[in-house]
Amino acid sequence: MAAKIKSGDTVVVLTGKDKGRTGKVVKVLPTENRVVVQGINMVQRHTRPTQADPQGGIKNKEASLHLSNVAIADANGKATRVGFKVENDQKVRFAKTTGDVI
Repeated sequence: MAAKIKSGDTVVVLTGKDKGRTGKVVKVLPTENRVVVQGINMVQRHTRPTQADPQGGIKNKEASLHLSNVAIADANGKATRVGFKVENDQKVRFAKTTGDVI
């Protein structure tokens, strides 16, 4: 199955504590159906001091979101579904709301 969301896409969060916020996809985990979005779903991790990080302490990082909880943002910044079509013998993704190629 072709990927509807890829790294670098701008997405809108549909549910959860960050509902309505937009961000850029940093990483896609296709086997787990999850994505990591920059600045969204921040969690705190307690780390012990190591040689690489002698300070240790509480670090903030992005946790992954399920693919069903995010949608591609169209040119207007609204959530849209993704379709596929062939243009110039090449398969491309397009936004269902505006028809623009992503």
